[in-house]
Amino acid sequence: MKNYYIIDFDSTFTQVEALDELARISLEDHPDQEKIYQEIERFTNLAMDGKISFRESLAGRVKLLQANRSHLDKLITHLKKKVSKSFSRNKEFFKENADTAWIVSGGFKEFITPVVSQYHIRKENIYANTFKFDEDGNIIGYDENNPLSDEGGKVKLLQQLNIDGRIFGIGDGYSDFQLKESGLIEKFFAFTENIARQSVTDRADHITPSFDEFLYVNDLPRAISYPKNRILCLIVGDVPEIAAHILKRDGFSIRIKDTLEEKYVKDVGMLLLGKDMKIADDVLSRADKLKTIGFLGDVKGHISKAICNEKGIVVFDDKKNKKRNAEFIPRRMADFINNGDTDQSRNFPNLILPNLTRAHRLLHIHKNVPGIMAQINNVYAENNINIFSQFLMTRGEIGYAVTDIDAEYDKKMLKQLKQIDNTIKFRILYK
Repeated sequence: MKNYYIIDFDSTFTQVEALDELARISLEDHPDQEKIYQEIERFTNLAMDGKISFRESLAGRVKLLQANRSHLDKLITHLKKKVSKSFSRNKEFFKENADTAWIVSGGFKEFITPVVSQYHIRKENIYANTFKFDEDGNIIGYDENNPLSDEGGKVKLLQQLNIDGRIFGIGDGYSDFQLKESGLIEKFFAFTENIARQSVTDRADHITPSFDEFLYVNDLPRAISYPKNRILCLIVGDVPEIAAHILKRDGFSIRIKDTLEEKYVKDVGMLLLGKDMKIADDVLSRADKLKTIGFLGDVKGHISKAICNEKGIVVFDDKKNKKRNAEFIPRRMADFINNGDTDQSRNFPNLILPNLTRAHRLLHIHKNVPGIMAQINNVYAENNINIFSQFLMTRGEIGYAVTDIDAEYDKKMLKQLKQIDNTIKFRILYK
């Protein structure tokens, strides 16, 4: 059976609620702007939590908008900049699934279509409400015959469409959960990248903090190999708030603690430490998932460089204790996770890599001994791999080989690369 993907628009495909944003635009010079806006926002939240009917919420919001076509033009420009980051980086998915990736929303086609069409979503696969205008272009209402304007509208629409296939629903609101409740869809994924509504997440089959997570758990092609929301980033000690903000904005799962608690040691993937923190050797030796450490100061005497090298952990620090390190170091850590960059690391060869655009990037960390590259390239040759580019740098006892290859390969090749003698750590980044 074919898979179909029913995706919500407001606070899912985009980071915001479009009608709320339209109110900000249309009421910009209104003396009671904030009061009216709060009332519109109240209608939105009541409906999303299932506390009032969708039609009641929609009618109330449209009546308060005082908007026209010129306001819609401004809104569209704004919304194009507010596409959720995980949807934006997975544009290729929509191109490859143009037949079965649909937008189903209680929002309006007038602003949805120009935004999602840029992501290869076909106009005939966009289901939403439509505005009514007067002769001067003012919004005076909406098509009340559209099932999406009514309570349970998404359920009514899917009943009419009678889709023959397995349907997955992705959204943040109560109307999205109703699809699962109706039995019309296979699974409901509560999308929480922008907002988490407990009334929805409590009932979801799966909570998905990003579209990457949805693609990952369903083993679908995606822009990154491993969802960043699954990478635990632990921030320990005296670390400025801006550092946590940078890493959280990038999508990592953040925990802020006074000490490195034992329960986190086996799962931590990124560790950002205040300048007075020390990590015991036995603790560091057990952190098997740890990929990178950031230290807001001089790391010498605080963390064992030898153990980091043995485990392939990239360390970033700032010996000069500059104030800027609260921003600089977390960005370096993110660049390593996202792109493989090791520029200005304390223990690794310093590499600034080109952005990955058309291939898969394989990161092979190994002991700096002769013959490793020959073994790596023999594996590629045996598997008839097309290599787009390759980089190798060494530093002391560490060798770092980065290879961008064609996306098509047998997974057994990855196992072969991991089994090469003197391999320390292996990672793959998707295009």
